[in-house]
Amino acid sequence: MSRIGKNPIAIPAGVTFEVTDNVITVKGKLGQLTQEYSDVTVKVEEGVITVERSSDHKDQRAKHGLYRALISNMITGVSTGFTKELELVGVGYRASNQGQKLDLALGFSHNIILEVAPEVKLETISEKGKNPIVKLTSHDKQLLGAVAAKIRGFRRPEPYKGKGVKFVGEVLRRKAGKSA
Repeated sequence: MSRIGKNPIAIPAGVTFEVTDNVITVKGKLGQLTQEYSDVTVKVEEGVITVERSSDHKDQRAKHGLYRALISNMITGVSTGFTKELELVGVGYRASNQGQKLDLALGFSHNIILEVAPEVKLETISEKGKNPIVKLTSHDKQLLGAVAAKIRGFRRPEPYKGKGVKFVGEVLRRKAGKSA
């Protein structure tokens, strides 16, 4: 039995959960999310969701934990939301935003301008003496991770000086430089 898949999910107050024709719909104060599913059964009883599988086939075992985690993330997203913060480490690295357009100066000959999806709230924090921070907030965890990975992919942190775009709190594996 899947350790993750067998855990029940409690539905918090203010969240509506519907299952129709292999499509799950979750609505909350922060938005609405839908997810298709297959090979498992989703049951709602007295404000608790359980995900069950019909057999121990390899595909069904894999999907059991997957869909339970996806449903849990959907419920957390529409009730409390998710946040990711990216830090720009490097001399002259800057970030600014006008609405949903993110303008990044990452040491290239031109600035990178990225149009962020409307479901993701964008905020840039620039304080004197500290590295600029890009703060992303959304109710959709998958979309938030994709946007954060795209921004990080413009200039990955390098192992010698640690320059680049990294997540706040991320521990980088550093290398020693040339020894004389």
